[in-house]
Amino acid sequence: MECVINWMGAGGMAFVAETGSGHLLTMDGAPAGGGRDLAPRPMETVLAGTGGCTAYDVVLILQKGRHDVHGCQVKLSAERAETEPKVFTKIHMHFVVTGRNLSQTVVERAVALSHEKYCSASIMLAKTAEITTSVEIVAPA
Repeated sequence: MECVINWMGAGGMAFVAETGSGHLLTMDGAPAGGGRDLAPRPMETVLAGTGGCTAYDVVLILQKGRHDVHGCQVKLSAERAETEPKVFTKIHMHFVVTGRNLSQTVVERAVALSHEKYCSASIMLAKTAEITTSVEIVAPA
């Protein structure tokens, strides 16, 4: 896996990442740090990537189990250390999974498998952060 980060130039703290798959991701700093608030902060992208990684796992695990899953949303909230390096210290992930005849036990097991075995991002962040999860199941309309 590769990624190239390029500073967008003088007058700000915006950067563009080009992923190995050829996709672009823009990041910017907060105005107090010289940024212009044009894009997410780099640590926000870390948090978003972690949510995407675990959501992917949960959907895949449920689909492989032949469960009738229609949607998956992960709401993340995080706290960071007060001093440098300001690593994540707490992350809560609330999963809202939509599907027919989904049991709480099955969805919770999919979430646990993601965090214990499959999601590289959350397993890595668990080295510095206490990660908690909750699950809500919604029947499709």
